[in-house]
Amino acid sequence: MPRYNPSLLEPKWQQFWDEHQTFVTPNTPQAGAQGKLYVLDMFPYPSGSGLHVGHPEGYTATDIVVRYNRMRGKHVLHPMGWDAFGLPAEEHAVKTGTHPAVTTKQNIDTFRRQLKMLGFSYDWSRELSTTDPGYYRWTQWIFLQLYDTWYDPDYEWTGPDGKQRKGKGRPISELPIPEEVKGQGPRGKGQGNEGALSPQSSALSDAVRKYQDQHRLAYISEAPVNWCPGLGTVLANEEVIDGKSERGSHPVVRMPLKQWMLRITAYADRLANELEDLGWPDSIKALQRNWIGRSVGAEVDFKIASVRREPDGSPVSPALLQQGAHAPRSPFPKEPAPGTIRVYTTRPDTLFGVTYMVLAPEHPLVDSITTPEQRAAVDEYRRKASLKSDLDRTDLAKDKSGVFTGGYAINPVNGEQVPVWIADYVLISYGTGAIMAVPAHDERDWAFAQQYNIPIRAVVANPADPQPPILNSQPSEVFTELGVAINSGKYNGLPTAEFKARITADLAAAGLGKEAVNYRLRDWLFSRQRYWGEPFPIWHELDEAGNPTGLMRADTAAELPVLHPHMEDFKPTGTPEPMLAKAPDTWLYKTAADSVKLKRETNSMPQWAGSCWYYLRFCDNQNSERFIDPALEKYWLPVDLYVGGAEHAVLHLLYSRFWHKVLFDRGHVTSPEPFGKLVNQGMILGEAELTAYQSAEKAKGLHPLGTTSGFVTLKDTIESPDGEGRIHKDTKEPLTLVKLTAEQVEKQGGNLVLKGTDIVVESRSFKMSKSRGNVINPDDVVKEYGADSLRLYEMFMGPLEQVKPWSMSGVEGVYRFLARTWRMFVDERADDVTLHPAIQEITPTDDQLRVLHKTIKAVTEDIEKLSFNTAISRMMEFINEFGTLEPRPRAVLAPFALLLSPFAPHLAEELWSILGHQESLAYAAWPTWDEKYLIESEIEIPVQINGKLRAKILVPAGADAATLQSLAEANATIQPQLAGKQIVKVVAVPGRMVNFVVKG
Repeated sequence: MPRYNPSLLEPKWQQFWDEHQTFVTPNTPQAGAQGKLYVLDMFPYPSGSGLHVGHPEGYTATDIVVRYNRMRGKHVLHPMGWDAFGLPAEEHAVKTGTHPAVTTKQNIDTFRRQLKMLGFSYDWSRELSTTDPGYYRWTQWIFLQLYDTWYDPDYEWTGPDGKQRKGKGRPISELPIPEEVKGQGPRGKGQGNEGALSPQSSALSDAVRKYQDQHRLAYISEAPVNWCPGLGTVLANEEVIDGKSERGSHPVVRMPLKQWMLRITAYADRLANELEDLGWPDSIKALQRNWIGRSVGAEVDFKIASVRREPDGSPVSPALLQQGAHAPRSPFPKEPAPGTIRVYTTRPDTLFGVTYMVLAPEHPLVDSITTPEQRAAVDEYRRKASLKSDLDRTDLAKDKSGVFTGGYAINPVNGEQVPVWIADYVLISYGTGAIMAVPAHDERDWAFAQQYNIPIRAVVANPADPQPPILNSQPSEVFTELGVAINSGKYNGLPTAEFKARITADLAAAGLGKEAVNYRLRDWLFSRQRYWGEPFPIWHELDEAGNPTGLMRADTAAELPVLHPHMEDFKPTGTPEPMLAKAPDTWLYKTAADSVKLKRETNSMPQWAGSCWYYLRFCDNQNSERFIDPALEKYWLPVDLYVGGAEHAVLHLLYSRFWHKVLFDRGHVTSPEPFGKLVNQGMILGEAELTAYQSAEKAKGLHPLGTTSGFVTLKDTIESPDGEGRIHKDTKEPLTLVKLTAEQVEKQGGNLVLKGTDIVVESRSFKMSKSRGNVINPDDVVKEYGADSLRLYEMFMGPLEQVKPWSMSGVEGVYRFLARTWRMFVDERADDVTLHPAIQEITPTDDQLRVLHKTIKAVTEDIEKLSFNTAISRMMEFINEFGTLEPRPRAVLAPFALLLSPFAPHLAEELWSILGHQESLAYAAWPTWDEKYLIESEIEIPVQINGKLRAKILVPAGADAATLQSLAEANATIQPQLAGKQIVKVVAVPGRMVNFVVKG
């Protein structure tokens, strides 16, 4: 019997698609194409464990969209590739000696096999990997565009939307050079810059070259980083948990290292403002805006108390801004003067409430301000702070700690000396690395002041408070809202907004501060100390003794790619020296044509680099002359639909947008944004785990699990005093959490309970992980139920964006639906696969056409809305209507096969073939509906007597009031209830209802 057997028909159609190159997309649209559509999945990192069932959710969604749109005549681009650089392959190399390239290729082969097994209609001719030299050649080239660019914040230009904009990336050769820099002499002997991007730079002086280097979008800077000796690399803050690496739990320390940085902060305003033009979820836009974190405030200088005189020798004014009008002073310096602490604050109106200051432990002034008496305590605190990540240090839930330096600073608005502390909750990478603490009006400062018994002074009062705090009185609670100024000298009584503007202007006039914009966003730390990443196309100039001079040269485009050196030892050195520093000298060193000795940059790029621009390369992945042909970029970009996990909502999307905007500014792309519409699929959790609490003693085996003895319903439990578990709320007996099987549980009302009891069982789903043992391998699901069942189930689980628990019984359910569909088309009594004899060339009835056309309309509109679960429900309703109908009109079933094809393409192709078609249905015309068949022939309306429902009757859809009345009067249920009654009035509303008002 030819029963539904996906293990036979699915490989058959996958082979057909491969052999016929069904989904290869030419860059030139065919005649009559209905426009282009670029649909992209966030490409995966090919791990050694392969896919789990969470991965195909987004891939299935995009595959439905592209299959549907191909059938609608769209010119569709739907590629797939691999984000293949990264730490896991290198760690595997350390353990096994297998080169990362070998491991990566094996992992890619596994992922590709699994994706093809699931029937996704990718154009595999466009496949790429970030580890291919032909690809990362262009990653290196784009890095050089960043290296060759500076950001001009004052440059005015007109955007593609016709709006005036300010600020743009420009070639470094156009950077204005100050006269004092130009006058610092000719270039050093033998220190030309042949090979750099700007040909004329070989004639530039060393001073000019260094000035340019300070303004490039790609630059080197010393930065505090999370150094992990065990992994031998710097880690991002997100990769450090409680002072240990997320991967491997190796200790992590904070230390300053010279690193490559990308000046993403220059684009902060554009990255935030231009989110408005994107079809992205509001939640993702909010995440990006919060990450960028733009704020407007003031920079203010506090002099260290030991420096008691101004630069002109005059004594520090004890209350400069209290004096009222004052003579103009020198402008606020670009950099703080020696012995000065510069702070950034969004609340300059609270300056009179400063009672202490806090420096980041890494702040350069800590050493000079710390007194001998406090030196040991400060050093020990700094050591401990170096073991924490930025995320740990700024966790609001953790207690704040700090150490007094022994030093003081002078408040510029009132001349008071305030103690200077160090605390790890202040980060050197944010703002200026120093804060003025106003505990009366900041919750974090309040907690710190309470902990260390530091005075608290209120300077902002709630306008609704009848008795605002008086000077030197200790407020009873923190007040963080806007209000009116108190205890602030001449500013008393001013509303917060006015006070902020006034005091900022006064500070600027006095040369003590200025208005400033700050960002939570930091420049992008772009270095890694590992082997398995893109090498930098940069050389460092060396002096005669072999020491770096601080000058650099870039490889030319013709010299790219910079390939990895051959290495066999991938073990971390345990020091911050990059892995590539162990490369052979032939790779590391060379002598330039002008006899200057050069050493290659030995850091590597982070994994983010290759994923920043892959969407561009997919459009033109075989081009060896350009990273993308301009005509193809203009045709395909931006990506129309981008689908991936919300975990990439900030970093990947922000980095990609940044690179794209630089390429846009430099004229390499014409679209200002890379991604038009963004959708984040919800996470698929593991299968629900059933648990209940049982007496700890009885859980040890005194009573078999098969009994209900010793189990306690959840409402009778409370948390144990040590917080480590739960106890019985009355007896205080310790309880053990016991895992149950589905056979031990039954439904009771809205709860799950132990069979035969009212003991409520807890049902929870968790994120899939190896450690929890709840990972589902798609290979296993496909082997038992087929790829179409897996695809269909993942779309039927619920709305695409929602988090959903996995259920194997749910997979079985959609498998049964597909088997019913098969039986509707195929004669299972025959020896071979043949069309069911009930399918005949007969004219469908109007009712049958109504069902078909309503289904076409519903499925079409649901796909357009990405409401795939409801589309599947519509198709299930269709099967319920036609599954056993005999005879079955072929004219109704053939369109249904087309509707099914985006969701279950293997089965749909087979059914299409059984219907007699020789070609794939991949490009068959999508069914359309006829509005006339959407009108119901009959409708059900209620019949009331004296306002009470007595019956429901079927009536013609267009029946008038008289017809409704006669049909209601003739109804077998209504007739006896009207007998002997006087009908006073009949209210008959066409399409709505009939109501008889009667007496007697």
